Amino acid sequence: MDNIGVVFLSEVLGTAMLVLLGTGVVANVALAKNKGLGGGFLMVTFGWGFAVFAGVIVAYNSGAHLNPAVTLGLVASGATEFGSGVPVNFLSVVTYIAAQFLGAFIGAIICWVAYKQHFDAEPNSANKLGVFSTGPAIRSYGWNLTTEIIGTFVLVFVVLAFGGGRQGESGGLAALGALPVALLVIVIGTSLGGPTGYAINPARDLGPRIAHFVLPIKGKGPSDWAYSWVPVIGPVIGGVLAGWASLFLLPVLT
Repeated sequence: MDNIGVVFLSEVLGTAMLVLLGTGVVANVALAKNKGLGGGFLMVTFGWGFAVFAGVIVAYNSGAHLNPAVTLGLVASGATEFGSGVPVNFLSVVTYIAAQFLGAFIGAIICWVAYKQHFDAEPNSANKLGVFSTGPAIRSYGWNLTTEIIGTFVLVFVVLAFGGGRQGESGGLAALGALPVALLVIVIGTSLGGPTGYAINPARDLGPRIAHFVLPIKGKGPSDWAYSWVPVIGPVIGGVLAGWASLFLLPVLT
């Protein structure tokens, strides 16, 4: 398998692992008759953080982007190479992003299989949708978008900062290390996650939302497409802004 095929598989598997474990912790907390029912937002935040840890470990060979905002942020920062010696070009960017969305979709489906009986037993359709996708605590699209931009900016800027502002040397989340990036995601969740549930990743939200739409989930209700653009556009803007900011801010700090 050539390098582009290796990174595609790596990103699919890593993102699937991330989303399986991340949506899994939400299912455990939110769905009826689970042992973790009522575990709260802090349990969800730690679960997502360590889901990222597992995803980074699995996808280390590709640089473990696991997130289109990370991929686009690296492009904006002037990176010349992704993981496994793959050069940054249109084909590689499309490959990474397609793999991330596919992996997120697969991970969400596996989560549904694992919790099938609990989805059937849960009477609240909003709780079912909440397993798959984010939603705002207060619906205000402009402010929700702003929150997602800020959270994703922090994620991508810190990842790039770990490379010391030397463009091309930070190939993704794996460059930061699995445990540090898990802790970074946890602190973003605990500090900035309250307003929107902190998607900070277009694939993490849209892939599972599509899975919610197509799966035969009993009493699932609508997939809230009216909000779906916020956790896609916000992270993309935040990631690209972080990449651009790194070009002039990080060299000054090193």
